[in-house]
Amino acid sequence: MATAAWYHRDISRVHAEDLLARAGRDGSYLVRDSESVPGAYALCLLFQRHVHTYRILPDADGLLAVQTTQGVQVNCFRTVEDLVLGYQHPHKGLVTPLLYAVPRDSDTGDESSDDEKPAPVPGPVHTAPSTGPPAKPAPHTLFLDKLQEVNTSSTAGEVIGLLNDYLFSELPLDIENVHKGATTLCHLKRTLGTACQGLNSEIDLTLSSLETLANVFDHPSCSLTKTKAQGQEMEIDSVLFKISALVSLLSSLEKKVLKALQDAVTNHNLAVQPSPPPPEPTSIIVTSVKNQARQLPVHSFQVKMVRYGRQTVSVDVDTGVLLFDRKAGSFGIERVSHDRIFQIVKFQSSPAKVRMVVDSHHNTPREMTFESARKRDAFCQLLQLMKTRHSHLSEPDVISVFVGTWNMGGSPPPRSLQSWVTCCGLGHTPDASTALLPHDIYALGTQENPQGEREWTEHVKTTLRSYTHIDYKQVAVQSLWNMRLAVFVKPEHESRISHVNTASVKTGLGNTLGNKGAVGVSFLFNGTSFGFVNCHLTSGSEKVLRRNQNFVDILRLLSLGDKQLGAFDLSLHFSHLFWCGDLNYRLDLDVQDILKHVSKREFEDLMCADQLTRERHKRKSFLNFKEEKIAFPPTYRYERGSRDCYLWQKYKTSGVRVNVPSWCDRILWKSYPETHIFCTAYGCTDDIFTSDHSPVFATFQVGVTSQFSSKTETKSGVERAWIELEGIEAIVKTASKAKFFIDFHSPCIEDTRRSSENDSQSCDVPRFLKLGWSFKQLPKLFPIKSDMEYLQDQHLLLSVKSCDGFESYGECCVALRSLTGASEQFETFLSHR
Repeated sequence: MATAAWYHRDISRVHAEDLLARAGRDGSYLVRDSESVPGAYALCLLFQRHVHTYRILPDADGLLAVQTTQGVQVNCFRTVEDLVLGYQHPHKGLVTPLLYAVPRDSDTGDESSDDEKPAPVPGPVHTAPSTGPPAKPAPHTLFLDKLQEVNTSSTAGEVIGLLNDYLFSELPLDIENVHKGATTLCHLKRTLGTACQGLNSEIDLTLSSLETLANVFDHPSCSLTKTKAQGQEMEIDSVLFKISALVSLLSSLEKKVLKALQDAVTNHNLAVQPSPPPPEPTSIIVTSVKNQARQLPVHSFQVKMVRYGRQTVSVDVDTGVLLFDRKAGSFGIERVSHDRIFQIVKFQSSPAKVRMVVDSHHNTPREMTFESARKRDAFCQLLQLMKTRHSHLSEPDVISVFVGTWNMGGSPPPRSLQSWVTCCGLGHTPDASTALLPHDIYALGTQENPQGEREWTEHVKTTLRSYTHIDYKQVAVQSLWNMRLAVFVKPEHESRISHVNTASVKTGLGNTLGNKGAVGVSFLFNGTSFGFVNCHLTSGSEKVLRRNQNFVDILRLLSLGDKQLGAFDLSLHFSHLFWCGDLNYRLDLDVQDILKHVSKREFEDLMCADQLTRERHKRKSFLNFKEEKIAFPPTYRYERGSRDCYLWQKYKTSGVRVNVPSWCDRILWKSYPETHIFCTAYGCTDDIFTSDHSPVFATFQVGVTSQFSSKTETKSGVERAWIELEGIEAIVKTASKAKFFIDFHSPCIEDTRRSSENDSQSCDVPRFLKLGWSFKQLPKLFPIKSDMEYLQDQHLLLSVKSCDGFESYGECCVALRSLTGASEQFETFLSHR
């Protein structure tokens, strides 16, 4: 069925309706995968300018049938092809027979790119008909499937590339030679020879070194003789000979050295020199790195205060005191303890200004203007840390999160990654007073990482330990080929982490190869859900549509978070979702113009040519995600070994390829409405040179809720809270005439609740339906807890679904904080894939 013209695999419902609308003829049809039932299909049929959707469901025996209304005879078929042929005849229960198959869109292109050689796909020996059952898979595809199942996380990327090339293009040739009676696999030998080139030279170097040692203890005539391989076919024989020689040399070396030393002791009366006495022991104080808050120095800031002029404000986090030094001589230093600080407000219009309320809201607020916005943010962060450290609350209400992404380019990392994890470099970087403060959560995503999971995570933990003196705990690590996502938390938060999930999605070469795709980690931090996604999207300047599709596929296929939310968009599964990676969106601008803007640090002008920015504005990708303003140069493609110049020309066998400098490496986020999240840094390093990409970092202050246990409900006679909706109107894009219902889901209600069918429906704008539910059609929602403080932190997810296919036509999230206590109207946007 994969070759049938009318089968569109996993396209969205909206896309299917667009294709049928363009076809325009009654009886036009296509089949796609169902969005609501795994393993089922949806038959979409155009009649009188409306799209009718029928679900094709398998029964217990695997037979397929179109779901029909009561009283219509059910027809069962073994394959979808048979079903489509059967419904091409009239009077079968559909609004019209299946007359005109709507073919798939032309492909947006393969995975060929400017960064990697595309794997050639051999042409089939026999051409398959345009419709009919799936052909028997070619023998080489069976081996390719086995490669997908093997864990290659610790395998060199170059070797994986050679294996893919062989399985796609060389293996069929070897199979053909075997059919002809060949007893050698010349193409496999050539592939293995190429893979072992590095091994060949390494063995040569090792043999040479060991022979030098052997010659010290042996006669010169006992040196090993190496044979030089001639031609690529002799490469494997040469390697095997050298390995045999190496084994022989290693096994005999110790015996030769032992005999030589015994002869020397006997013949030359050698004596063993006494070893020097051990040094006097020195007292070493070992300090435990677990669960200890480091002492912080007092940090001072120059500010200008209304009525008082210039002052020095110092933050002593350890003692919990603010110090105001007016330098007037007569007033001395004023001390303000942490518990006297009621509120601090940042001015949106003045980035360097804050208003602080001390002792009481009735007192005149203190307005302070700092030297820069960065100084103001550092002061606020230290103030928050001071309040948290001295708070009597048992659980935190704000935590700090670090997110990083780096395409390592297949090269090992430097010994220390401190500049990356401390946000030292270019862009929106933290002030020196806060740069070394440890974060509560670290999430590091890498692409083309040559290190295995264990080696990489230990490397990161060692870096964190070296400057924080904290032994961070690993929440999870997830890999897909050489893509990694590792998440760590402070030891004090380990008990607050629960419901950890990991997942991965392949998007390379028709969603079958893991060289491109995404890895994800999700968990609950007390009562707040977090999701982290690291991805590597299709490369190539012209592959914008393919990258958009990669994003849609990841949203649809990455299984993270609460399983009850499977019908909702992945971005609605979490209170906070952080998305990082090598997104590979490029700059659509001449390279010389880009270099000119970069030299003048005119990054805002360049953002107008940024593909990701354009696609987000067109609502084609990363809908409703946020990204901090970029104030750092493009992170790709640098010359390795320095950050002085971009290597924008790439020489390949097919010619010179231009890789314009671009912001390929990005960090975005999406949070529920009316939650607290603030980006405190976004930039890249300028001192890590091992890759042609620079590591990118971002930090966030994130509000979290506790695992709430209601005290009020333990008392008898407390009235139970409820949520009533007086009416709902929704506008959905569709050419369907079906009825609709709404699913309601929230952690604060026990089960998903469902409305009745909509009782009003109109079409004021072509291909858009206006739906309405009155009070009677909507369910009354009863939260599991009636405490208002708890309810104000909760959110309600709504999904508008059709009654015929039970597929979602749009979802949204509503914060209960603004709706509690009174009858309020709200308006929000529906989104779907």
